Amino acid sequence: MSFDRSIKIAPSILSADFANFGQEIQAIEAQGADWVHVDVMDGHFVPNLTFGPPAVKAFRPHVKTVMDVHLMIAPVDPYIQAYADAGTDILTAHVEAGPHSHRTLQAIRAAGMKAGIALNPGTPAEAVEHLLDLADLVCVMTVNPGFGGQKFIDMTSKVQRLRQMIGDRAVHIEIDGGVDPKTAPLVAAAGADVLVAGSAVFKGGSVSNPSAYGDNMRAVRSAAEAAQS
Repeated sequence: MSFDRSIKIAPSILSADFANFGQEIQAIEAQGADWVHVDVMDGHFVPNLTFGPPAVKAFRPHVKTVMDVHLMIAPVDPYIQAYADAGTDILTAHVEAGPHSHRTLQAIRAAGMKAGIALNPGTPAEAVEHLLDLADLVCVMTVNPGFGGQKFIDMTSKVQRLRQMIGDRAVHIEIDGGVDPKTAPLVAAAGADVLVAGSAVFKGGSVSNPSAYGDNMRAVRSAAEAAQS
């Protein structure tokens, strides 16, 4: 994976047709998705239960771009190797998920993946300040994690602060939650470059009508790129 700060759209397959994941992944990639975002939830760290390593392994053959796996679980460390074995490209853990985030990032990188660290809305940017040299991505939650389709929480000032802290490091800023053509420009102007979108991408479309996915992604991308420039 080469690094650049161009806008990347990462549809969350949490909003896809669960009975049709392979075709859904192929459809969003064909329509212009840059990454594929997989939300892993454990019913403990967040109040919902979704995928585990076997599901991620099943998604992998269909993903031709980047598989971006977001762990909303605690603990994280015992499962790192399983997600590496499943074919994850980027593995993101929450700073709130355990007492040793530095060790977690080291372990993710040692397993051959890019390492991400995520921040809940109530957690300040400074919580990851001393982790940035081990991180490839910082994920800013703009909803409280656990469910798709929630209303965007404005974290613009946090994104701006992170962008200052990151400086010239090759670290992506990812936004997860409530991203659509109205909210994307706010975070892009503040310094974000990876936009996770679920319902905003999948609404109105299906594997038999994938052009809606493309229209939705282009609307988010163009709004963000206009603000970024």
